[in-house]
Amino acid sequence: MHKDGDVILGGLFQVHFFSVFSDLSLNSEPQQPICHGFDVSGFRQAQTMAFAIDEINRNSNLLPNVTLGYSLYDNCLTLGIGFRAALSLVSGQEEQIILDKTCAGAPPVIGIVGDSSSSRSIAISTVLGLYRVPMVSYFATCSCLSDRQKFPSFFRTIPSDAFQVRAMIQILKHFGWTWAGLLVSDDDYGLHAARSFQSDLAPAGGGCLAYLEVLPWGNDRAELRRIVNLMKKSTARVVIVFAHESHMINIIEEVMRQNVTGLQWMASEAWTAAAVLQTPRLMPYLGGTLGIAIRRGEISGLREFFLRIRPDLHHSNDYEDNLVNRFWEFTFQCRFAPPPSGWVAAGGALCTGQEDLEDVETEFLDISNLRPEYNVYKALYALAYALDEMLQCEPGRGPFSEHSCGSLQRLEPWQLVFYLEKVNFTTPFGDQVSFDENGDALPIYDIMNWLWLPDGGAKLQNVGEVKRSAFKGEELTLHEDKIFWNFESKKPPRSVCSESCPPGTRMARKKGEPECCFDCIPCSEGKISNKTDSIKCTSCPEDFWSSPQRDHCVPKKTEFLSYHEPLGICLTAASLMGTCICAVVLGIFICHRRTPVVRANNSELSFQLLLSLKLCFLCSLLFIGRPRLWTCQLRHAAFGISFVLCISCILVKTVVVLAVFKASKPGGGASLKWFGVLQQRGTVLVLTSIQAAICTAWLVSASPAPHKNTQYHNDKIVYECAVGSTVGFAVLLGYIGLLAILSFLIAFMARNLPDSFNEAKLITFSMLIFCAVWVAFVPAYVSSPGKYADAVEVFAILASSFGLLVALFGPKCYIILLRPERNTKKAIMGRGIES
Repeated sequence: MHKDGDVILGGLFQVHFFSVFSDLSLNSEPQQPICHGFDVSGFRQAQTMAFAIDEINRNSNLLPNVTLGYSLYDNCLTLGIGFRAALSLVSGQEEQIILDKTCAGAPPVIGIVGDSSSSRSIAISTVLGLYRVPMVSYFATCSCLSDRQKFPSFFRTIPSDAFQVRAMIQILKHFGWTWAGLLVSDDDYGLHAARSFQSDLAPAGGGCLAYLEVLPWGNDRAELRRIVNLMKKSTARVVIVFAHESHMINIIEEVMRQNVTGLQWMASEAWTAAAVLQTPRLMPYLGGTLGIAIRRGEISGLREFFLRIRPDLHHSNDYEDNLVNRFWEFTFQCRFAPPPSGWVAAGGALCTGQEDLEDVETEFLDISNLRPEYNVYKALYALAYALDEMLQCEPGRGPFSEHSCGSLQRLEPWQLVFYLEKVNFTTPFGDQVSFDENGDALPIYDIMNWLWLPDGGAKLQNVGEVKRSAFKGEELTLHEDKIFWNFESKKPPRSVCSESCPPGTRMARKKGEPECCFDCIPCSEGKISNKTDSIKCTSCPEDFWSSPQRDHCVPKKTEFLSYHEPLGICLTAASLMGTCICAVVLGIFICHRRTPVVRANNSELSFQLLLSLKLCFLCSLLFIGRPRLWTCQLRHAAFGISFVLCISCILVKTVVVLAVFKASKPGGGASLKWFGVLQQRGTVLVLTSIQAAICTAWLVSASPAPHKNTQYHNDKIVYECAVGSTVGFAVLLGYIGLLAILSFLIAFMARNLPDSFNEAKLITFSMLIFCAVWVAFVPAYVSSPGKYADAVEVFAILASSFGLLVALFGPKCYIILLRPERNTKKAIMGRGIES
């Protein structure tokens, strides 16, 4: 099909399905191949290009004073014919195109709309790219054509398969289909799609391929049977087919023979709208198919243009070249004169040229589903807008060398490529058209669903769209309430290799199988997994632990010696009881302070000792309750100073007892002057001050502080007071032990003094209890974990305090309260009991 104009645009369309090449012989001139099997949709696409050019020529705002012409060729679905047609368009070797004698001027065509196949587009663009002749395809989707190094002048108004693959992955992800089979055609279209699926499916979170099979060319029954057997055995319920409808026909025939049902088919745009597959006998198998379809558009006035088509009666016998006449004969089932031999005899009708297209049912006039035609329309307008922009260039301000502009008289194809890269316009249907750095248009697809009708037929219904915008990225819109599911449940099928791991478990890959096939292993203690992330178990934060179900983190239980637990209550009660007993004993001593038992051996030291014992009992309370900074700092200081004060009083009392005995001997009176009241007070103060200095140095250099200990139990936080300095703690205990041992030794030396009430024996016994308790304390404290270490220390404090209290003051209280007759000076001096 040809039309003259100031600028000629080429077109490559599939108007016939098949071609026959004559036998090549050295004895005769090779003949042109013969094409047959008329394709109405291909012819409609070619007529859409003719309509678009006619519409542009009538538009006064676009390319004014410039008339566009066209030269359209049939590729007959064959690479050789399509390639030869493209070279004819750019070289001008056809008879209809004659250059002037100087061979100057524009080439025969400045751009080509086509081809419809990825394989043919690759071959043609490889050559056209060398000369930067722009080629705008309306149907070639192979992602390989986005390589600008190999195809520098290739553009397309249909999205790349890379986006189609991502669109399908989004649908898989939307329905949770992580386990799918993939069938592809054995060509660039299918093989590049397979590579895209393999590289994009897992990273996008879409799942894994259960199998990937390449469909054979032709009807290879053995190979088709093997593929369908694989589909039948596989647990994948979703099958994606990236192939042309001719491949799909062969595989679905084998599916019918083996009666394989229960599959959810997903169709690539190449066969989504294939009417040959939407038949009653195939619907039990293909009903409910989800497919990616080219964006449907509306072209105003196209049907009226089609109705104005008329055959050329003057060249009706030019059967090989006149496509309109061939379309006419195909549509009305007639023949132009002269008809083929035997046609009339067989009852065949003759074409008059006056037939009315509206009187016959033909898909040619059905413009309700314009998809490839809409892409052809956009491709024509892209070339027109690019040419218009170039012709509006002001001389001296152009984009080329020395700010020159392109001109119609010396138009170079590469100049049109420059402007095509910057095209940006909106179609009357509302779609924006522009090309990215790879020559790809802004992608948009319709999502179609095959509705199985009650009469057994099928209806193709739009159930959503997927697109990519400059601002929002890729967007998927699905109307699930419209989707027909070809299953008894009328719901989407489940297609997974392994069900998602429940919370509290993690996925463990099965050896030798895809990552979607896994076992679920429970998380270990302290780790969790949840619905949002079941790939691995994550550790809980330091202060948290895993729940029994291992699905969320819960705060760790806190453990310390509490006032609310039985152990803490008992120790608190014992401490308060000891304090009360001390107060009672102190009261008794105050009431009987003038009696010989109280006055014997310095009553002031006895009062100091009772007060210090009361402090010892009270300091144990600092070890109970949640550790705070001030309690940690105070507990050991109070404990150390209280006990040193207590032991100092005992030590001084023991020394005084020994000094009194020596003073009772001849010449021993001088020893008492060193142990008067002031000396006793001073000794107690000095010994206690040494401990206070040790505590101060400890608190300043390495103060005890609260510490969260997780070493004892993983699921518990043990609150304890870190001693800060082990040396400081050891010196504090060592100093107490030193005084205790010294007191014990002196008391032991004075145990046999001749006295009716020998207090040295009581001190010896009390010191023996004290030392035994604290010697046992050290290993028990070191080996006790957490709160039990505090309990051991409290127990040691209470045990030693009770031991001192009972041993030192029990006998005296007994005499004061129960045996007052022994509370006399004579009795104490051993001279008998007064009557």
